[in-house]
Formats: sequence, structure tokens, C-alpha cells
Amino acid sequence: MVDVSAKPETRRTARAHAFVRIRPAALQKVPNNPKGNPLEIARIAGISAAKRTSELIPLCHPLMLTHADVEVTLEAEGVRIVASAATTAQTGVEMEALTAASVAALTVYDMLKALDKSIEIQDLYLLEKTGGKSGDFHRKVNHD
Repeated sequence: MVDVSAKPETRRTARAHAFVRIRPAALQKVPNNPKGNPLEIARIAGISAAKRTSELIPLCHPLMLTHADVEVTLEAEGVRIVASAATTAQTGVEMEALTAASVAALTVYDMLKALDKSIEIQDLYLLEKTGGKSGDFHRKVNHD
């Protein structure tokens, strides 16, 4: 791992995005999914994954998160996921937000794979990060 001991602790945040493309016929069946509510299960899975990022990504620093959340929204063409993470630490939380978004997307896939084998996980990327030596980053995106 990179030695971050000389870096000051600062407040750091990150938000990440993923989109799960699902056929309309399968989307109509989401409210009656026999495995349960895929949106809420994906939210909890994403939050849990953010907390375990250093166990999943080699050389990733273990961080004490002060916040982790995942917004899961049903849209006309699928499910949009926005994950957020925050801490006060010597290194950022980009990997925690990206891990949360990706595991939430995988959970949506798992919950709905019986309804649609053609589900695609798309557009996994960092939306923004704040804090740290490199400063803030904000991606310009258009979700039309």
C-alpha cells in the first residue's frame, strides 16, 4: 500500500454512478419480483460493500467511513445507481463509492436475472470527489 502517514487528515467525499439496463418487459415485473424488492436489497448491498472495500480491492487502505449511502432509482430503461461515501482520513473514498455502485448494480442483476438474461451493467464511473491534495473533481454528465 502507498504510505499516507505524512498526509493530513481531511474531510473527503466521493460519489459514483452505475446504470443497469433492463428490458421494459422485465422492468414491469420488478414490483412483483419473487426474490423481493431488488432496489432496496441493492441499496443495502452497496452500503455493505462500501464498508468492506479494503477486503475486496488489493492494496486499498481500510477506512473508517463516516457516511455511506446508495440511491437506487427505477427509470424507463433500467435502474440508475448513485453511491456516496465520506470520511475524515489521509486518503480518499473514491474506491468505496465505486465499489458500492458496482455491487449495487450486481445485486440488481442477481435479483432480476430470472426475468431478463440480457441485463447490462453500464456506465460505472466516478461522479465527483472532494478533499485531499489533488483537490475536487466533478464530472459533467448528461443522463438524457
